[in-house]
Amino acid sequence: MGPSLPQEVARIMYNEMWHQTQEALNSLLDKESQKMYVKYVQIFRNLENVYDQIVHPQKRILIRKILDGVMGRILELKNEMVELELTEFHYFDDILQDLKLAPQQLDIPIPKYFLKEKLEVIKGREKILAQILADTGLDIQEMRLSIKTISLEQAVKLIQIAERARQGRLRALFMKQIFLQEFRARQAKVPGEKMADVGAAALRIQKVWRGFHQSKKTERERQEEMVFLGMDPPPLLNEVSATIVQAERVTGLRDELQIKHEEDYKTALDTIKSQLQLIEGADIKENLRDQIRHWIIECRNLTGAFPEYPKAEEGGSAIIFSNKTPQQVIQDIIATQEEEEKRRKEKKKEKKPVKKVKEKKVPKEKSKEEDEQWKMSPSAFLQTMEEGNNIYKEIWKNKDESLNFLQNYDPEMIKEEKRKELESEIRVQVDELMRQELKNIKLAVNREKELPVKEGKKKGGKNKNKGKKGRRGKDKDLTADRTIESLYKELVEEGLLVQTLKVNLSDYIGEYSYLGATLRRVSIEPMPSLLDVRQLIALYGVLPLGSADVHQNAPLVKSLLLAGPSGVGKKMLVHAICSETGANLFNLSAENIAGKYPGKSGLQMMIHVVLKVARQLQPSVVWIGDTEKTFYKKVPNAERTNEPKRLKKHLPKILKLLKPNDRVLIVGTTRRPFDAEIQSFCRVYQKIILVPRPDYASRYVLWQQIIQRHGGVITSALNISCLAKVTDGFTQGHIVRVVRSVLTDRRLRQQQQKPLIAMEFMGALSTMDPIYQEEEDSFKNWYAKTPMGKKRALALMGGNTGTAKDKG
Repeated sequence: MGPSLPQEVARIMYNEMWHQTQEALNSLLDKESQKMYVKYVQIFRNLENVYDQIVHPQKRILIRKILDGVMGRILELKNEMVELELTEFHYFDDILQDLKLAPQQLDIPIPKYFLKEKLEVIKGREKILAQILADTGLDIQEMRLSIKTISLEQAVKLIQIAERARQGRLRALFMKQIFLQEFRARQAKVPGEKMADVGAAALRIQKVWRGFHQSKKTERERQEEMVFLGMDPPPLLNEVSATIVQAERVTGLRDELQIKHEEDYKTALDTIKSQLQLIEGADIKENLRDQIRHWIIECRNLTGAFPEYPKAEEGGSAIIFSNKTPQQVIQDIIATQEEEEKRRKEKKKEKKPVKKVKEKKVPKEKSKEEDEQWKMSPSAFLQTMEEGNNIYKEIWKNKDESLNFLQNYDPEMIKEEKRKELESEIRVQVDELMRQELKNIKLAVNREKELPVKEGKKKGGKNKNKGKKGRRGKDKDLTADRTIESLYKELVEEGLLVQTLKVNLSDYIGEYSYLGATLRRVSIEPMPSLLDVRQLIALYGVLPLGSADVHQNAPLVKSLLLAGPSGVGKKMLVHAICSETGANLFNLSAENIAGKYPGKSGLQMMIHVVLKVARQLQPSVVWIGDTEKTFYKKVPNAERTNEPKRLKKHLPKILKLLKPNDRVLIVGTTRRPFDAEIQSFCRVYQKIILVPRPDYASRYVLWQQIIQRHGGVITSALNISCLAKVTDGFTQGHIVRVVRSVLTDRRLRQQQQKPLIAMEFMGALSTMDPIYQEEEDSFKNWYAKTPMGKKRALALMGGNTGTAKDKG
């Protein structure tokens, strides 16, 4: 059964998108210049979309290679911008205007293959974790703690109060009905008034109806005008259309088709190789032997002696014929023989002392322009992208796929690939045969007897390695006799490996900073917006953890600190990193490890087990909540028994143990960073992200989306702008709690007759304390004392930011 029409349309669309993206990448690779960060982000967004939807397995391999290269290049450019401008936050509002782009097009997407390619592993791990929690009763314990127990007398009293209230409401309803009946009876007894004129009555009815009709028409026209101007959303904006449902269905079918084509491709790799071995194996073997015999004879004719056959460690005969014609091989033979003759002559000559002539040091004269000119660091991903781009040009750019309607694998490409692989395997066998054949030829032609080689005595004999036995390895495995499964279970039971909340990074709602670059031009440092923070989490946390190749070659970020007031979503971001990458979450907060693994040896064992499981089941996130407690200046008396500073000396050691191939990220969260020793604090955390309270634009979007997510309907009666203005200083946590308290089930049912208004939320807000400007200033002052903050302040004072490169 072939693909349906929507699937075929989608295939053509995504193939065309891929070709356009490759052309854009090709032009960008030719001249990496200004605004390349923004352009790389556009290419990344398109490639991620294409890789997710294209079903051709061989195309997907190439797109994945280029996609990882583009991801790594974006991280490299971000690192360059940070080092050049000495700030973690960058604003592109001026570049967006030049390129006519919307701010949403700068959003860093999370590749869907992070989860899709290991979905079964993640589901299996979650099932095991849930089973362990159920067996130990840890999940039930949390639910029990939230239930408040009351006595029997209090329960009976609450039931009596509720029942009396119900009876009172019923009695009031009955009394109202009786009153209305009596009122109607009294009105019926009153003598009727004189009937009004029929014409006047009709005129009055027409007047009321026309007024009502015109007011409705005016209101409708006003709503249409507001929608046309973009001030109000369309009426059916939040409803799911049939087109979207159909698109989602086609996407699901393409996902299934991807899996099927991948399985067919893997099967074909083995079957085609076995077929080639049966059909072409003997011919390849014979051709290789003839080629090597020809090389031996040519060497004999040119040099008068048989050549030395290359060893297997050097690559065997492959190093002789690698990408060389027979004429080039003969020239190489002559050149090597001439070099050997020169070496022999040099050995015969007496060694004469050569006077060393001191070279005059030429002073390097550098112009001021060369000193001031900034040069970009070499990239580890440019070569990967160029190789992928060249493969695209050679194979896929002009390839006619009109006959490949189903977008299945290309068997001819597999044959070319497997033919080379088969040739390398057969070459190893041929090399062994030809070494023996060459040996026999030498004996037959030169009539030389092979003298047995005397084996020299090994120095030191049996005791050679005696001294090395006593050396201890750098990383001693303290749990060599235990399985990963048992260690995993132990960490779950101890509460150090916790369950991740199902939140996406896109759930961290906010708005862009539209005036960042403008404010910096007038020497005003803007506070970052919530979406700027989300971008950094995606760049420093999600992308490196999700891709092994990117993590290994991109600028390495081992630790991350999220600092900000309570309620701004720091813990949510930690859980989002784990949810987007399928990472394990280890909780090493001071409160969580208190009393666990006591003593110095116990602490060493805890760190060893956590790191071992984190590496084996990577990617992993080690979360240290309220991390300022680990670096207290002075431990409060109430917390001394918990030993909050247990990990202070060990965290730098943990960071040294983490290598580029270890996808393990240490994330700390703090709401009082000024309580910690700033030197040791900043020495541990490589990247420090200041999470601010939401600005007006972010609060507007927060109110709007959180009300809708909790079932609220936004009408013209609800002034969102007023709510956003009044809640200056309140965080996302405050807004969520207020919405939950107001939008009860009863209130949601009343919305049709009684729409929501802003005043309903004021009562709940009045009971909460906002984040005052003084607290925000304290975070700013603290950040100014960090290494990055000091460098930024120094650069602004020295006026060096004017020579900064174009950040785009």
